[in-house]
Amino acid sequence: MTTTSTNSGRPKNRATGEGGARRRGKGSAALASERREHLVKLAAELFAEKGFQATTVRNIAEEAGILSGSLYHHFDSKESIVDEILAGFFQEIMSAYRSVIDEGNDPRTTIAGLVRIAFGTLEPHRAAITVMQNDWNYLKGMERFAYLTKSEDEVEKMWVDTIKAGQRDGLFRADIDPKLTYRMIRDTVWVAVRWFKPGGRLNAQGLAEHYLKVMFDGINTH
Repeated sequence: MTTTSTNSGRPKNRATGEGGARRRGKGSAALASERREHLVKLAAELFAEKGFQATTVRNIAEEAGILSGSLYHHFDSKESIVDEILAGFFQEIMSAYRSVIDEGNDPRTTIAGLVRIAFGTLEPHRAAITVMQNDWNYLKGMERFAYLTKSEDEVEKMWVDTIKAGQRDGLFRADIDPKLTYRMIRDTVWVAVRWFKPGGRLNAQGLAEHYLKVMFDGINTH
């Protein structure tokens, strides 16, 4: 290890110079990021369990084992936390939806792909889906959450356009309303978050396949 002399005669490790400061800075930033992610996960579980409106900053801080004031080092409000939860959910699911649509398969295959993605969000995004179900009307009335309605409209258009394409190709019945059909599918998937248990008889993908059988083939034997 190379050292330099100081006026006091004590050796000085060069790692404590500018390079060492940068390394410490990177370590601190990584630790802060991990702490922030941990707080988001804790808050998400509380929002899912108690509801966003009923959950307080103190509740989140107590769950994390810190003082309420310490939470404000990471977030300025609980709205900022739920904003991060919902924005992350919509970014991920919309990107996945676009990828399926961009594959250019026939409408039936595309709809099946969208259904599988939707069911696949039940476990990793349980909190976000629960918050949307319980607090959607409250949140969308706030200016910072205006993107929720815009994102939902974009998602709806993806599904509705695919259903209409299937009707034009003769794959789907012409006497069904595309928008109503999408909303029935959407609500069926999202409400499953209330009773779906990871580790149960069917995982999320098994649930999706079962749903596709019922949706495409019905329950009749002929």
